[in-house]
Amino acid sequence: MTAEQPQAVADRARRPLWRRLVGPLLSVALLGAVFFWFLPQFTSISDVWASVRSMSWVEVTVLLLAAVWNLATYQFVVLSTMPGLTFGQATVSTETTTAVSNTVLGGAAISLGLTYAMNSSWGFSRSRTSVSLLVSGLFNNFAKLGLPVLALALLLFDSQPSPGRVVAGLAGVAGLVVAVVALWLLMRSRESAARLGRLTGRWASAVIRPFGRPPVEGWDKATTKFRDRTALLLHARWHWITLATLVSHLSLFLVLLLALRFVGVGSDQVSWIEALAVFAFARLLTAVPFTPGGLGVVELALITGLAAAGGPRAEVAAAVLIFRALTYVLPIPLGLVTYVIWQRKRSWRRAPNSAPRTELVPESA
Repeated sequence: MTAEQPQAVADRARRPLWRRLVGPLLSVALLGAVFFWFLPQFTSISDVWASVRSMSWVEVTVLLLAAVWNLATYQFVVLSTMPGLTFGQATVSTETTTAVSNTVLGGAAISLGLTYAMNSSWGFSRSRTSVSLLVSGLFNNFAKLGLPVLALALLLFDSQPSPGRVVAGLAGVAGLVVAVVALWLLMRSRESAARLGRLTGRWASAVIRPFGRPPVEGWDKATTKFRDRTALLLHARWHWITLATLVSHLSLFLVLLLALRFVGVGSDQVSWIEALAVFAFARLLTAVPFTPGGLGVVELALITGLAAAGGPRAEVAAAVLIFRALTYVLPIPLGLVTYVIWQRKRSWRRAPNSAPRTELVPESA
């Protein structure tokens, strides 16, 4: 922890009570509006339940297998960015932290600390954990940016392009190109990483200046440090990390697509390309943590988007609720189980910083 971090924590603790409560209250209001006002007006619960019950046991089994596979793909990204970690340890870490993120407001910060605690108990240094978190987070955001671009491009080929789709597609491509160029500059050399840090620092300072905030400092050092920590890992495993990230995101989409088809939303009503476009833009919304795990926000985006694409309201709502039950609710009890495993499995424990060394993550970084 740096010298600035304790001060930041103290500043947050001194904030007025109303400022600390406004975020949670807005989240609760949003959840209430979605589930108790929007959903009943959109369709009836009885129609949704009828759509759920229409699935055969084979379809239910396939959905459950797809959901389990989706949960397993979380580990692939962690394993590719954390050399030396076992699949069992990766499962315990990802499922436990996912459960925290899905149930606690501000759970992302808590799950971050929990990841450090787990990896430390298994002998991994903070440096190696930081590299894994930084790289996996970077590629995850690339996927969130890239999937909407891919979906819009497929839509352009699949149907007559509208001006709105063309503009959105070009904007998405521009954003993705900027992100890729920034990563290339970051990894090119320490000097280019420092220049990129200074440039983005000036942009950030310009954005927050109207709010009376002081200019940001030290971004050149932060980008250089990130480059030093991640260069070896990215050069050696960027293709595996990319593949693991894509598999994880597309496996999540597969659960949604199967739920749509099994409750009766046919490809003539919502094509897989249209479903991918709605899914991709809903995933973008999770970049801003309005609620734990995007609860309420994701449901609203998916239901309205899929219905606008032509899906029947009851069937669309049923599919989305099934999808969220398997991808949002299911990890919560699993996370409780994996947390107990972490507490009790002493054979995994190692002394601090005693995990096998690797050339991909230098401890001196």
